[in-house]
Amino acid sequence: MADNKAQPVTAQIGEHNLTVTEDVERIEAPVTWKAYLICAFASFGGIFFGYDSGYINGVNGSSMFIHAVEGETAKALSESHSSLIVSILSCGTFFGALIGGDVAEAIGRKWTVILGCLIYLIGVIIQMVLGTAGADPLGTIVAGRLIAGVGVGFESAIVILYMSEICPRKVRGALVAGYQFCITIGIMLASIVVNATKNRSDTSVFRIPISIQIPWALILGGGLMFLPDSPRYFVKKGRLADAASALSRLRGQPSDSEYIQVELAEIVANEEYERSIIPDTTWFGSWAHCFSGSLWTGKSNLRRTILGTSMQMMQQWTGVNFIFYYSTPFLQSTGAIDDPFIISLIFTLVNVLSTPLSFWTVERFGRRTILLYGALGMLICQFLVAIIGVTVGFNKTHNIPVPDGADPVSIADNLSAVNAQVSFIAIFIFFFASTWGPGAWIVIGEIFPLPIRSRGVALSTASNWLWNTIIAVITPYMVGENKGNMKSSVFFLWGSLCTAAFVYTWFLVPETKGLSLEQVDKMMEETTPRTSAKWVPTTTFASTVGNVEKAGVEHV
Repeated sequence: MADNKAQPVTAQIGEHNLTVTEDVERIEAPVTWKAYLICAFASFGGIFFGYDSGYINGVNGSSMFIHAVEGETAKALSESHSSLIVSILSCGTFFGALIGGDVAEAIGRKWTVILGCLIYLIGVIIQMVLGTAGADPLGTIVAGRLIAGVGVGFESAIVILYMSEICPRKVRGALVAGYQFCITIGIMLASIVVNATKNRSDTSVFRIPISIQIPWALILGGGLMFLPDSPRYFVKKGRLADAASALSRLRGQPSDSEYIQVELAEIVANEEYERSIIPDTTWFGSWAHCFSGSLWTGKSNLRRTILGTSMQMMQQWTGVNFIFYYSTPFLQSTGAIDDPFIISLIFTLVNVLSTPLSFWTVERFGRRTILLYGALGMLICQFLVAIIGVTVGFNKTHNIPVPDGADPVSIADNLSAVNAQVSFIAIFIFFFASTWGPGAWIVIGEIFPLPIRSRGVALSTASNWLWNTIIAVITPYMVGENKGNMKSSVFFLWGSLCTAAFVYTWFLVPETKGLSLEQVDKMMEETTPRTSAKWVPTTTFASTVGNVEKAGVEHV
C-alpha cells in the first residue's frame, strides 16, 4: 500500500490527464548545477538596480556635472535640482513596477524583463547626451533618469517574480537572496567607479559612470534571450507543452520524465484551484482581486497584498538608506573622518560581504527567523548609536578657529565615541544585509497565489520605491542644520521603526522555507504566521484536486 501511494498515477485535473503523486518529496526534481546556474543568472539584474541607485550621489558632487546643470559659477547643485535628479529615478521605478505587473501577464516574465532592459538602455543613452551642445542639461538628465527608472521598475519587480517561479523550492530563498547580493555589488561598483573618475577635468567625470550602466542591461537582456520563461506563466495561459519544455530546461530532466510531469501536475492543480476562487475578469477586476477578502483572514488576497507592500515598507523603515546616504556627512562634520570615501567603502564592503551569509541562513533557519533576529540586532545597534551620540558622541562637538577668517572647523569632543558609533553602524549594516535586505524580496515572491502573483509582486515592489522616495525627501528636513537638526537623535527614530519591524514580523510574517509556491498557498490557508513554521505538507495539491484513478490505477 505504501509503495502504491508513492507511485505516480494518472489523474484528471480540469481538462487535462496528468501524472500525479501523493508523495510530497517527489514533486520536484533534484537540483543540478545546470539548473542552479540557470536560475541564478536572473539575479544579475540586481547589479544595475544597485549601480543606478548608487552612482548618482557621486556624480551630483562633481564640479563638471554641477557646472553643466547650474552654470560655470555654481559650486553645488541647488537643493531643488539635487532632489529632482535623485528622486526622479524612484518616480520612474514606482510606475515601472506597477506597469510591469500588467506587462508580465501579457507577454511573460522573461520578455518583460528584456523589455525593461531596452527601456533602461534608452534612458541611459539620453543621459549620455548631457553636456553636448544644444541639449538642456537638467532636462536631459531628468528625462533620462525617469525613462531609465521605468526600466529599473520593470526589472526590480519582475526579476523577483521570475526567480520565485523558476527556482527549485529547496534553494529558492538562497537564489532570490542572490538578487540582493547583486544589488550590493552594484552599489559597490558605483562607489568605485565614481571615486576613480572624480578627479577628471572633462565631461567624462560623469559620462563614464553613466555609460557603465549599459553593459549590465545588455548582459541581463541578452542572457535571458536564451533562457526559458516561467512554466507557471505558461500554465496560466493554458500552454502546458511549453510549460513542460520550460520545466525540462530548468530542472535538467527530459520533458517526459516523472519529475517534470508530477511538478507540472502540481502547478496545474494549484492554478485550477485558485482560478475557481479567483476567476478571470476584466483588467480592473484583476487589480481589484488583489484587495479582495477580509482584513482579518490570513489567507485573503487583501492580507497578502498588505503583507507584501508593508514588508517592503518595513525594509525601507529600517533606515538603511539614511545610513548609506547621510551617515558619512554626519560623521565627517565631527572631524572623525578624513576621507569620506573610505568610510563609505567600508560600509559598502560590509554590505556586500554580509549578504552571502543569508544564502545559508535563509534555508537553514527560515525567512521568519532571520527577519526576527535581524530586526532585533538592528534595533539594538540603532539605539546604541543614538544613545552614544546624544551623550558623548556626535552631538558633542566644539569649534576650532581657522586662520584667515575662514569658518571654524567642528571637531568631536570624544573621537572614540564617534568611532564607536561608526562601528555600531557597520554592525547594523551586517544585520540588515544578512536578513532584511534579501528576506523582504524573498517573502514577496512567495506569498501570492498565481492569479494575482504578478500584480501582487508589482505592488510590493512599487511600495519599496514609494517609501524609498518618501524617506529620501523627508530625511534632509529631519537632519538639516537649518531644519530639524536632529543629529544623532534621528537614530532613535530608526531604532523605534526597527522595533516596529520586530513586532510586525512576530505577528504577521509566515514561514515559507522549503515549500513549493503551491504549498505556500495551502500553508497560508491552514495556519497563522506564528504557527506556520510547524506546518508540514501531508499530500500534494494535484492528488487532492485531481480525480485520481483508484480503480485500475494506471501507474507511470
